[in-house]
Amino acid sequence: MATTARLTARDTSQLLARFAWFALAFMVLVVLEGAVVRATSSGGGCGNRWPLCNGDFFPHHPRLATVIEYTHRSLTGICTTLVITLTGWTFYATRPGHKARRAVVASCFFLVTEALLGAVLVLRGYVENNISGGRVVMQSIHFTNTMLLLGALSLTVWFLTPRRSESTVSPHNANGLVWLTVVTTILMGATGSLAALADTLFPSPSLLAGLTQDFATSAPLLVRMRWVHPAAAVIGFICVMQLALKVRSRLSSTVFWLLASQIVPGVADVLLLAPVWMQVLHLLGADLFWIALVMLTANVAWPSASTSSRPA
Repeated sequence: MATTARLTARDTSQLLARFAWFALAFMVLVVLEGAVVRATSSGGGCGNRWPLCNGDFFPHHPRLATVIEYTHRSLTGICTTLVITLTGWTFYATRPGHKARRAVVASCFFLVTEALLGAVLVLRGYVENNISGGRVVMQSIHFTNTMLLLGALSLTVWFLTPRRSESTVSPHNANGLVWLTVVTTILMGATGSLAALADTLFPSPSLLAGLTQDFATSAPLLVRMRWVHPAAAVIGFICVMQLALKVRSRLSSTVFWLLASQIVPGVADVLLLAPVWMQVLHLLGADLFWIALVMLTANVAWPSASTSSRPA
């Protein structure tokens, strides 16, 4: 009987970890679909109504922009259900004080703020062709919150997944470097969202015209700020490279190569004048890099975090 109970507890723990991975993967899908909403200027597809779409629960005779925006809202609703389920399951299956509990509560918090920020974008009209300063600020805050939400879910997954520690940290403490890398990555993400917004609002007819706009004093501020993203990416790359040298593990190598692989889609995004499919591909790579970096941060900051589950 004791053996059966232990096996049941272990199986439950594995099922919970798999469900957490599924919730995280679904959240990435929601983020990518949100990028499609922004890149296709479909944020106003449901009008200035939230959470209803043009005043209806199900839109009637929708146009393409409405389909894209309504799909994003629907996926967000499913993701919310997954996170709520994950929260209840985590509290049931783990002991008090387990770090996964704090991480999943943080996920709920950032999910609520994500919904509220999305509502502000819609209700204040910061969608479609709006080029106001308010939209620029809200876009940065919204994407930063998205990164924090993904980060909290990634921590939940990490603390719920049984594993063996394999990293070898150099004699010097790596905590400071890993947190610096996290901050620079958030900066990369925020500036990247502004660069993508500039590409959407002010599309360039050619590569030469786009480069000329970047340095033209008469160009909109949002366009002249596009250079900040590659500059932040260079700083972030240096931090990640130093971190990979200091923390020797497969996870740190994965983080480094995920960031290095972003160079190709980043350059292609510029050369191809930022088509929607390339923006989504670039964002997918960025999300995978961020998730891996958060997990590496957890491994360095909390190497002995408990992953045990409450026996059935």
